[in-house]
Amino acid sequence: MKQLYFMRHGLSEMNKQGLFSGQTDTPLAKEGRKQCLKAGLSLKNAGIEVIVSSPMKRAYDSALIVAEVINYPKDAVILSQLFTERNLGSLEGSSYVKGLALNNFDGVEHSTNLIDRAKEGLAFLNSIEADIVLVVSHSAMGRALKHTIDPSVDFSQIGTFNNAEVIRLI
Repeated sequence: MKQLYFMRHGLSEMNKQGLFSGQTDTPLAKEGRKQCLKAGLSLKNAGIEVIVSSPMKRAYDSALIVAEVINYPKDAVILSQLFTERNLGSLEGSSYVKGLALNNFDGVEHSTNLIDRAKEGLAFLNSIEADIVLVVSHSAMGRALKHTIDPSVDFSQIGTFNNAEVIRLI
């Protein structure tokens, strides 16, 4: 059985401004970089064999910071579109509102599509020949992966992951 760790990216500039970022490519804030350093230290003895990241700047930069801290080769970080953030359509760039029913907005990736992407992502992770994997991604993808691993957990009831929070999913 693989060990699967999940980390949400560090605080981004749009997070800091209280905006929905979705698939808008926003950079890490200075505080976000510090959060990733701390997360890397918490993973130093986890035995991470492979790091897979969303290609979005805030996630990829977070993965590179962690890689450096744990002495993982930066050029070996695997990028996968499967782990990008949920497309927030018309909400991108607007003020963040907690608990909003996102499926009701124009252009927002439906939660069923996000969960389907998480299923594909989990199959991809299972195809990797490594026992201890870290995925650096986004909160919505973390919730989708958690639901995919344990379908008894209601996707809509899973809270948001904190920036640079590391959890073990499996």
